[in-house]
Amino acid sequence: MVDVSGHLGLALIALSPAWFLVDRDSALLFVGLGLPFGMLPDIDLYLSKAIATVQHHGVTHTLLFVGIVSVVLAPLLGRTVVPWAANRGLLSRTADALDRPSVFAGLAVFVGGAAHVFGDILSAPDISQPIEPLWPFVQGSVGIDVVYYNSNPVNFGLLAAGVLLNVVLWQWRQRRLQPRRA
Repeated sequence: MVDVSGHLGLALIALSPAWFLVDRDSALLFVGLGLPFGMLPDIDLYLSKAIATVQHHGVTHTLLFVGIVSVVLAPLLGRTVVPWAANRGLLSRTADALDRPSVFAGLAVFVGGAAHVFGDILSAPDISQPIEPLWPFVQGSVGIDVVYYNSNPVNFGLLAAGVLLNVVLWQWRQRRLQPRRA
């Protein structure tokens, strides 16, 4: 499990293909919408204080949990956040996000949350409980153990890479929109 900065960096990296798949405004909304959900599986840290049987790296660190939350939040975010962005001029009237706002929002939530699970696969065995990201379909923990949790260079490097990648892609999309001068 990488720390917060590493999880957010991984979410930014995982969300960045949107710059190639949808229009610029929709890509920016997709990244902004999905980023906070890069911390979604760690909701177990708060739930464990209220429910004694909840443990860290338990059910909330599965793709099933991330998928269920995505499906539940998709209509809510699709009917609130996407129209809110459009009404404030943050989306063009022809934005891709307006075609199927619930699918758009649900996918952003899923990608952000799945990036967290992937990050924990990279480092879970070092000082924390292993995770079972494919439970209940596949039993057993999955861990690659290539990143140490407290590695500041890795965690801040992931965050810097995610921010830099999205800024570069945003700039690239900006340049594609500008008419070429003769």
